[in-house]
Amino acid sequence: MSELKTAKQHNAQFAGESELHEHAVDFKSYLRRCLYIFIAALCAISLMICASYLPHYSWTVKVALILVIACVNAFLVAGFLMHLLSEKKLVYTLLAFTAFFFAGLMGLTVYAMQDMPHGTIYH
Repeated sequence: MSELKTAKQHNAQFAGESELHEHAVDFKSYLRRCLYIFIAALCAISLMICASYLPHYSWTVKVALILVIACVNAFLVAGFLMHLLSEKKLVYTLLAFTAFFFAGLMGLTVYAMQDMPHGTIYH
């Protein structure tokens, strides 16, 4: 009679029965969580701005403090808003490989900065 399909019928070939009802979504609680993360991100940005104006600290301490706050902010956004905290093992494995190879490429770049051809002037 009706052409409407339920989630169980529509996604049956992609997911098992247990995966369909694994996460009950409550929109109000999800919206509340997003609002809390947004407020936390605004507070982190405010802390980064305040840290840049600290009077009695050196430039390197200020940069280190700002980077720590930025890492916490990135964890909040990536973990909660991008749902990386609830992802499967494969996603974490791919992220770890990406971070490993990125750090390796940056290390090779820094290592090769002083390896200039003979007669080249570096400005």
